[in-house]
Amino acid sequence: MSIFDFDTYNIIFTLLISFAIQITFFSLAAYFKTDKVTDLSYGLTFVFIAVLLYIFGDIQDTSRIILTLMITTWGFRLAGYLFIRIIKIKKDKRFDGIRENFWRFASFWTLQGFSIWLILLPATIFLSSQSVEELKILNVLGFGIWLLGLLIETIADWQKYQFKNKPKNKDLWIQSGLWKYSRHPNYFGELLCWWGIFIYVFPILDGLMLLGIFGPLTITTLILFVSGIPTIEKKYNEKYKNDKEYQKYKESTSILIPLP
Repeated sequence: MSIFDFDTYNIIFTLLISFAIQITFFSLAAYFKTDKVTDLSYGLTFVFIAVLLYIFGDIQDTSRIILTLMITTWGFRLAGYLFIRIIKIKKDKRFDGIRENFWRFASFWTLQGFSIWLILLPATIFLSSQSVEELKILNVLGFGIWLLGLLIETIADWQKYQFKNKPKNKDLWIQSGLWKYSRHPNYFGELLCWWGIFIYVFPILDGLMLLGIFGPLTITTLILFVSGIPTIEKKYNEKYKNDKEYQKYKESTSILIPLP
């Protein structure tokens, strides 16, 4: 399959849509100085773009229906969970000193819009391809990896949410359930979801469409080196620097991949 079997206009279209949604939510967040719509916009942007690509696509076969459902299920779950969490905690400390500065806050939203576009790149290519795609073994494998990631991420988020909502656990870190085997099992699940999606769409990738690899590479880079694990590790290292139990947990527990 060549690059000409792919609607290249959708690359620009999805970038513009991603930025338009971020600008809308940023306006609300900046005006009201609130964190309540930040993560909500993240998950819902994936959903909105995927649904648009499917609805207006030239082909709407089974493989595209499945991919659209994969992205929308992931997006609704994440957006719903994070919205419930922020309603409860009121404020996201990650944005302290940022939400009050218009340009720093705008920079965050710009990065978020660009990141969403890049992460969705393999799905955009697949949903924009001009040929009917029969389900292949890699589609099944990719779906299985995605489903495993979704289950891990959902269970990890639920376990942490339940732990944090018990008064007796105030100022403690979770080290039970999946968190006994990984310090960041939710991020591990997140990565499985997007690498699973990449494997799902891989059978159609050829030539310049192989640039879709930037999708999973982007989310991997963000989680491992930018706004994911480094942010939380720094916070916990400062908070529990004199706590021997936390240091023991940290030294004996895998940072990402759940291990005995």
